[in-house]
Amino acid sequence: MTAIGIFGANGRMGRVLIDAADSDSLVELKAASVRAGSAWVGMDVGELAGIGKKSLVVTGDLNAAASYIDVVIDFTLPAALESNLAWCIKHKKAIVVGTTGLTENHKAILAQAARSIPIVFAANYSVGVNLMLNLVRQAAKVMGQSADIEIVETHHRFKKDAPSGTAIAIGEAIADELNWDLNQCAVYAREGDTGERQQNTIGFATVRAGDVVGDHTALFADLGERLEITHKASSRLTFAKGAMKAAKWLKNQPAGLYSMEDVLGFK
Repeated sequence: MTAIGIFGANGRMGRVLIDAADSDSLVELKAASVRAGSAWVGMDVGELAGIGKKSLVVTGDLNAAASYIDVVIDFTLPAALESNLAWCIKHKKAIVVGTTGLTENHKAILAQAARSIPIVFAANYSVGVNLMLNLVRQAAKVMGQSADIEIVETHHRFKKDAPSGTAIAIGEAIADELNWDLNQCAVYAREGDTGERQQNTIGFATVRAGDVVGDHTALFADLGERLEITHKASSRLTFAKGAMKAAKWLKNQPAGLYSMEDVLGFK
């Protein structure tokens, strides 16, 4: 049994994580936190998640439950990452991080923290998306030197970062396979007279509309044929279930920075 704590229980993903923890027989939710002073403090976690009372209330301070927790899950905001990692280091707790929109500085903070505690960080916790990362590497190896590569992603209107962390992860996987530097080869916008498409670039297109959970397509287009690798998520529960899988795996790992590909055995 893996004892779980959740940062940001009142967020869209926080509520789904509560649901996923409740439905996983190998996981036990021990604490779910929100900001101190929040109106959600004291509310039953099950009622917060819309799954009925669970006899556990939302807290504004995880310290009281620290001794009962094996792994904390964080799908909050980039601004909270450093303090959340500091809490985990102080209490020697493993952490699963699914926060998107992280900067290079945030990633450096993750790497530093991983010297002290085990961390899984992934842009996307869907099993299908992580299989997709493996598939785009294969496609890049075979077609990447001649095909035009484009990544198209669609998310709901409320998403704040663009391109999505998953789209960037797809681009990084392709660039890594081709020994390209994504910072140098990525094209994030086209407007006006752009001229012919440049070879050895990876284009990104972003769509924000309605309540789309998350669609991603990697396009490898050559003269005469094209290959499209697409993943579509219809429920956030798929990400939450993947996070539970990561937490169960991480419980028994030494300090280090791991990916979902590590969890699934793709590496």
